[in-house]
Amino acid sequence: MLGDLTPTIKIYDTTLRDGTQGEGVSFSAEDKVKIALRLDEMGFHYIEGGWPGSNPKDMEFFELIKQYPLKQAVVAAFGSTCRPGVPAHQDTNLKRLVESGVKLATIFGKAWDFHVTKALNTTLEENLRMVRDSVAYLKSQGLKVFFDAEHFFDGFKANPDYALAVLQAAAGAGADAVVLCDTNGGSLPFEVQQAVSRVVRQLPGVPVGIHAHNDGELAVANTIMAVQAGATQVQGTVNGLGERCGNANLCSVIPNLAFKLGYQTIPRENLVYLTELSRFVYEVANLNPVANQPFVGESAFAHKGGIHVSALMKETGTYEHLAPELVGNQRRVLMSELSGLSNLLYKYKELHLDKNSPEGRQVLEQLKNMEHRGYQFEAAEGSLELMLRKAVNGYREPFQLESMRLILEMREQQPIYSEAVIKLRVGEELVHTAAEGNGPVNALDNALRKALETIYPRVADLRLLDYKVRVLEEKAGTEALVRVLIETGDGKKTWGTVGVSTNIIEASWQALADSMAYGLLEEQKLTVTNTKK
Repeated sequence: MLGDLTPTIKIYDTTLRDGTQGEGVSFSAEDKVKIALRLDEMGFHYIEGGWPGSNPKDMEFFELIKQYPLKQAVVAAFGSTCRPGVPAHQDTNLKRLVESGVKLATIFGKAWDFHVTKALNTTLEENLRMVRDSVAYLKSQGLKVFFDAEHFFDGFKANPDYALAVLQAAAGAGADAVVLCDTNGGSLPFEVQQAVSRVVRQLPGVPVGIHAHNDGELAVANTIMAVQAGATQVQGTVNGLGERCGNANLCSVIPNLAFKLGYQTIPRENLVYLTELSRFVYEVANLNPVANQPFVGESAFAHKGGIHVSALMKETGTYEHLAPELVGNQRRVLMSELSGLSNLLYKYKELHLDKNSPEGRQVLEQLKNMEHRGYQFEAAEGSLELMLRKAVNGYREPFQLESMRLILEMREQQPIYSEAVIKLRVGEELVHTAAEGNGPVNALDNALRKALETIYPRVADLRLLDYKVRVLEEKAGTEALVRVLIETGDGKKTWGTVGVSTNIIEASWQALADSMAYGLLEEQKLTVTNTKK
């Protein structure tokens, strides 16, 4: 820990600009406002809203965000230096930055001589003029200015004197910070540390930032090394969104700086909302969360091996580098063929399993045998708990299937007709009903609900959220074993159930019946006190 004398590392988020350059990522102006407000609530220092000179949507964002008084964050507009041969005060893009109404402009310029002569097709001196004049013009308009030195690390390796001269041109013109960009994402941590250290020495008093891309999967490491070398501003995106392989992931950078190195970043008390922020941005971006994402991913603190869980029961630090609650995440214990009795003991404490319980070991063996046959309980904890309750807790099923018949009728140029007829035993009552559906599984779902709703009103609150089928023996063709996973929710929580069979209808019924039975556990109080069979 570095203690109270450690400087505050300013967090500069570029999700709304650089993040949108990632494949499959698109935000509306309203989406950007939602994310910006959440970042402000979290205590981020700067939010880069977009490039007002590039598209109308970004300009719309800058107009919309003016309606919201931000608590902490300063909104930045992004752009480039003036073009070769064009005076800064006549450059259209620079004028758009001023017109956006922001107080902070971040502009990029070339720091690699190769790019200056080949991409810009101009001279090294003209590039320095462009940097100086652009910064000076924006400062004359009353804006705070950050200068992003594009391709800095590649430029520093090729021609360090020129790369440093670009920074000096920006700083000399009044830039409030110079940001070193690993634009191609290929630098190594020791290279970043050496370069940043030299910049900090040669530009005393000038705040230095780091903007790393993840093409070598080192963006987070490079960012941390830059801070260790003296950088005081960190640029990145939530969840590492960005072009190609993405940007430095702030959901990893921030907790590493805060918890591992003791730096001040966003307010410490807000770090408990980091997981929520991650999932919120994924949701707005219409992207599936990355399960194994460090710190905030669903699997970040998931434990599967029996030895691991046994140790965790004694001391969580044995297999966790950080308490998940610090970042708003939670510990999860998974069940599979790799599990030991410790997993069961930890996961189902309320069932009061004893470590020497023959019932528990029986269930564990049953679990391993079922997974060998194709079942998978990591995403089907509802089915697992029902199986466990049947073995150790005197569980009574809320219904039993007496018979089921499916009717499918296909006629030329007409939709396929599907009907399910089922007969259930609910306690002493026999319920016989039928329902149509959009396919056989939907018809079966509708018939089951219809049969249960009059007896169990809670069934109306249960919603099927996801239905997945996986073929387990591809070479067996249509005779293959299939696994059906169903996710169900009641508006408060969700649970998964599983079924396996060579018949997809039977597998679907197993998962569907378990999903309803699990949803009825609480209302019907179907558990009884521990009774050993």
